[in-house]
Amino acid sequence: MGEKIKISAGTIARTAVLALALINQVLVILGRPVIEIADEQVTQFVTVGFTVASAIISWWYNNSFTAAARAGDKLMYEIKERAGE
Repeated sequence: MGEKIKISAGTIARTAVLALALINQVLVILGRPVIEIADEQVTQFVTVGFTVASAIISWWYNNSFTAAARAGDKLMYEIKERAGE
C-alpha cells in the first residue's frame, strides 16, 4: 500500500491535448478561436496523420527483422502447419 502508482506521460499529454481542444472549441463557439486552422488544413492534417500511422503500424507489425522475430515466425508457421491451417 506504500507504493505510489505514477501517472504516465502519455496520460498527461492526452489530457493536455484534450483540454486544449475543448477550450479551443468553446472559444470557436464564442467567435474567438485560439488555434485558427482552415478546413483544408484540418483535412490535410488528418490525412497525413492516418497515412503516417498506418505506414508505421504496417511496417512494424509485418516485418521481422530481428533473429528472435524470424525464429518466432518459423515457429508460428510450424504450429499452423501441424494444425492444418
